[in-house]
Amino acid sequence: MIGLSGGVEVLRRADPETVGWRYLHFLLVRVAGQAEGKAGGLELALVPVEGEAVVETPSGTYTLKRASVFRSLPHVLYLPPGTPFRLRTEGLPSLVAVGGAPAEGRYPERVFQPAEMRRELRGGGAALRQVNHILGPHLPAERLILYEVYTPSGRFSGWPPHRHDGLLGSAYMEETYLYRVEPKGAFALHVNYHEGGAAEVYLAKDLDLVLVPKGYHPVAAPPGANVYYLNYMAGELYGAERSTPPVDDPVWAWVKDDWEGNPLALPLEEA
Repeated sequence: MIGLSGGVEVLRRADPETVGWRYLHFLLVRVAGQAEGKAGGLELALVPVEGEAVVETPSGTYTLKRASVFRSLPHVLYLPPGTPFRLRTEGLPSLVAVGGAPAEGRYPERVFQPAEMRRELRGGGAALRQVNHILGPHLPAERLILYEVYTPSGRFSGWPPHRHDGLLGSAYMEETYLYRVEPKGAFALHVNYHEGGAAEVYLAKDLDLVLVPKGYHPVAAPPGANVYYLNYMAGELYGAERSTPPVDDPVWAWVKDDWEGNPLALPLEEA
């Protein structure tokens, strides 16, 4: 468990103790003043969500700063297991995401710079979105993987739907979605669905946290809503194995060959 005490408010939390899964720990915290943190046997990745916070460790001092997730890439601070740290703000409160996973300590403390982060436009047509690999498999970590995804108004992401729950040949990975949505009051549509038709549908509003413990999980940005989400992932994949892709829903896998999706022509006229 990630331990934090002092001038910090935990806004969102998911970990083995609260969710019942095995690997992934996640906190979204509001820092006002100073807080002490410890990770025990977890590697950690700290991502600024809004505002400015200073992180102090025995080895260095780092500033995590971001006015808006819609305006800039983050600096991501990676801490190996057992690293104590202090979070503090000197002005307005700041929002910081802190996630972790069990690790052995193979990699040193470091800051991942925006220039190191792969950026790609993925999909096409109504499923065109941007994926930023802010701690992708190309960067050194043991179990953690972090992505930021931008889904413009009226488009889908996570499409075709995919899974990574250890079923149908997929690797077992746990995942959190932390949402930011513009404009105020808008929402994303997040769906977790499974074999046999079972599904959970979420109206994900700004700063909502949605968990993906199993199944397929696409996201839609309604017309008029621009959607960002921060993914933390961890599971059985280790080191270079983190590049293993998920498994697509075979019902929708064909879309990769036709991103326009053969839309119905309008207006529909009488025969």
